[in-house]
Amino acid sequence: MIPGMADGARVLFTEDDIQSRVRSLGEEISDDYAGRAPTLISVLKGGSVFLADLFRQIALPVRVDFMSISHYAGGAEESAVVCVLKDLDNDIVGQDVIVVEDIIDTGLTLSYLLAALRARGPSTLEVCTLLDRSARRIPPLEIRYRGFDIPDVFVVGYGLDSEERYRNLPYIVAVDRADALKEDPDALLSYLSGPGAQDTVAE
Repeated sequence: MIPGMADGARVLFTEDDIQSRVRSLGEEISDDYAGRAPTLISVLKGGSVFLADLFRQIALPVRVDFMSISHYAGGAEESAVVCVLKDLDNDIVGQDVIVVEDIIDTGLTLSYLLAALRARGPSTLEVCTLLDRSARRIPPLEIRYRGFDIPDVFVVGYGLDSEERYRNLPYIVAVDRADALKEDPDALLSYLSGPGAQDTVAE
C-alpha cells in the first residue's frame, strides 16, 4: 500500500514498454524524413527526457531546439493564454519541424504553440508525443507520431512531474488521486527504487 493513497498508484508503462515504443517512433521518423534533417523542438521541462531518448533513435542529422512556456497568472491549461519564457535559439524558416511533447492533454496550449511556430515559416510542421490523453481533447489536432493513448488519469515519471518531483522515474506511474500526492509528496518514494513488487498494469 502507498501511504495516503490507498493503493491508488500503479505502473502504467514500464521502462521496457517506453524504450520499445521510442525505438519504433525513431525508426518511423527516420523512414519518413529520409534524406532530410528535421528539427526537433521540445517544450521544457517535461519533454526533455523523451526527446533525449527519441533523437538517439533517429538515424538522421537532426537539430534540436527548446522552448519554455508558462500560463499567464498561473492560469490553467484551459485558458490557452501562454507566455514564452524561452524562445527558440535558431530560425526554423524552411525547416522540417517536429514538436516533441511528453503528453498532450486538452491540446489548447499545443494548438497555440503550433500556430505560433507555423507563422515562422517552417517547410513542414508535425507533432510527436509520448502520451496522448485524448479523452480530454478540446480543439482537433493532427498528431502524426503517438507513443501511447492513455486514460484520463494523472501520471508522473519519465519527465512528467508532480510539483517538480518524480521526473526521474524511468517508467510512468498512474495516480488515481492527484490531490493525495499533493497532500503527501513522499507517497511515491518507493517507486524511485524501482517497480519491485509494485503492481504493473499491462497495456
